[in-house]
Amino acid sequence: MRNKWAGYTVVFSLCMSLLVPAGHIRAKDVSVRVTLPDFSVNLNGHTVENQYREYPLLVYHDITYFPMTWYDTRLLGLETTWSPDDGLIIKQSRVASSYVPNKSERRNAASYAAEVPASAVKINGKTIDNSNEEYPLLSFRDVRYFPLTWRFAHDEFGWDYQWNDTGGLSITSHNLQLQKVGLPAYAKENDVALFKGYYYFVETTDTTNHVYRAPVKQPSDKEEIYSYNIKSVAYGLQKDLSFQIRDNMLWFTYHLGGGIMGGNYFVKIGGDGKAELLHQGYLDFRDTPYGTLIVNLGADNDSGNLYLSQPGQEGTNRKRVGDLDLKFAQHVAHSGVPATATSVVGDDVYVLCSPQLNDPNSIYKINLKTDKTEKIVSSSVNWFRIIGNKLYYVKDENNTLYSSALDGTGEIKLSDHAVSWFDSIDGNVFYTTKKEANRFELYQVDPNGKETLVWKTPVAGVQVLNDRLVCRFGENDDYGVVLLDGSGHLLLSVADPISRVLTTDDGILLQTSRDSSVELIR
Repeated sequence: MRNKWAGYTVVFSLCMSLLVPAGHIRAKDVSVRVTLPDFSVNLNGHTVENQYREYPLLVYHDITYFPMTWYDTRLLGLETTWSPDDGLIIKQSRVASSYVPNKSERRNAASYAAEVPASAVKINGKTIDNSNEEYPLLSFRDVRYFPLTWRFAHDEFGWDYQWNDTGGLSITSHNLQLQKVGLPAYAKENDVALFKGYYYFVETTDTTNHVYRAPVKQPSDKEEIYSYNIKSVAYGLQKDLSFQIRDNMLWFTYHLGGGIMGGNYFVKIGGDGKAELLHQGYLDFRDTPYGTLIVNLGADNDSGNLYLSQPGQEGTNRKRVGDLDLKFAQHVAHSGVPATATSVVGDDVYVLCSPQLNDPNSIYKINLKTDKTEKIVSSSVNWFRIIGNKLYYVKDENNTLYSSALDGTGEIKLSDHAVSWFDSIDGNVFYTTKKEANRFELYQVDPNGKETLVWKTPVAGVQVLNDRLVCRFGENDDYGVVLLDGSGHLLLSVADPISRVLTTDDGILLQTSRDSSVELIR
C-alpha cells in the first residue's frame, strides 16, 4: 500500500496552482538553500534517521523543519487541511500516528534547494503571512515543511522543546501516542492479548503451538504456559488461536479437527499464568452461583442442551436445567466479536431457547435454585443483552432494537433501522445499521427511542473496550480507528490503517494492516 500522504500532497499541489483566479498575478515562490541536520533529532522518542529518509528533516537559518506528511503531522498531534479560501490550515487535534520513517533507497545529499510558498497559511485559526515570516513554511519535494521554532512548537502547540549540543533537538507532543510493543516478530502471526500486566502470544514451531506470556515492562522475558499439537491428517496445520476476557479472566480458544468430528477447546489462564483446559466441544458456558452453566451446541442435543456442572465435571456429573420442553438453547456471536446471549443475574439465567429445532427463539428466564422456567419475551429474537436492569433485544421480524424490564413488561421500540450490532457504555446504548457492503452507520439511542447519528463516516465495525467505543474503518478511509467516549464524543483518531482490535484490559491494543505490527494506546 502506498503511503497515505502521497495522494494528499498531489491534491495539495494542484490546489496551490489553482489558488489565484485567471488574470491575477500570483507572487512567485522564493528559492532558498537548506541542509540536512548534522545533529540528532528526536520526535516523541523516535530518533529520525535522515540520510535515507524520502522526506528528511531540514535546517534553514539554523532552525529545524519537519515534513508535514500524513503520518509525521499526526505523530505530533496536528491535522492539515486545504481550503480554496484559506489555503493551508494547520491545527492541533485529537489525532495520533505511529512513527513511519518513509525510507528511500537513495542517500540524501548534504544540501538542497527548497521554496518559500507565497500562499496563505492558518495555524490554530491564526493567519500567517508566509512571505514575511522570518522562518516561513517551506516546500521540498512537493511537501510542506514546518519550522520547529519556540514560537510554534512551544507557545502555539505546547510541545516540550529541548536542545543541547550532546543530544541535539528533542520534541515531545502531548497527544496520545501509539507504542510498538516489543514482542518477537512471530507474535504478529497469531492472536495477541494484554492482561493484568502481561502480553500473551503464540509461536508455531513445526506442528506445535506454544503459548507464552511476558511482562509488559520486559517483553523479552517470556515463559511458556501451554502447548498443543496442531497437526491434523485431514485438515493440515490448524494454527489459529484467539484470546478473550470472560468474567474478568483471560481465556484462549482453538479448534482442532473438522466441523462434526472436531471441536473447540477452551483454556483458562490463572492469575499465576498457569493455563488449564476446562472445556471442549461445541458449547458456550457461564459461571453461576450453582456451578458452570453449559450450553451444548453439538449435534446430539435432542434431549436438551442446558446443563449445570461442577468444575472439572463438565462431561460427567451434569444436571439438566430448565423445562424438558426446552431443547435448543442458542449461543450468539455478532460481527466477529464474542458476545453471548446467555446472561446470569443472581439465581436466574436468561437464555434464547426454542422447544423444537425449527421453532423461533424466545427469551426465557430459568431460576437455577428452583428450576422454574418462564418465557419473558415471546417474539422471535436473534440476540439480546442485559444492560443495567433492562433487557435489550433484536427481533427477527424487522431486526430492530427493543427494550423491556427484566420480566418482559414495558416493551419499547428503540430503533428505526435494522440493527447489526449493539452494546452500551456509561449507561448509553449504541447500535450500528448496515449502510452498504461491509459499512455501517453508528447511532446512539436514548431510553425513549430517540436516535442520534454519532459518526458521519460509515464504520467497518464497532466494539466497546475499556470504557471506549472503538470504531474501525476501511483501508481507503482517512483514519484506521476512532475512539469515542461514552457520550459518543471524539477522544482520538488513529492515522494508521488497522486490521484488528486485540484483546486487552488496559488501553487499546491494535494490529496495523501496513506491516501487522502490534501497537498500544494508553
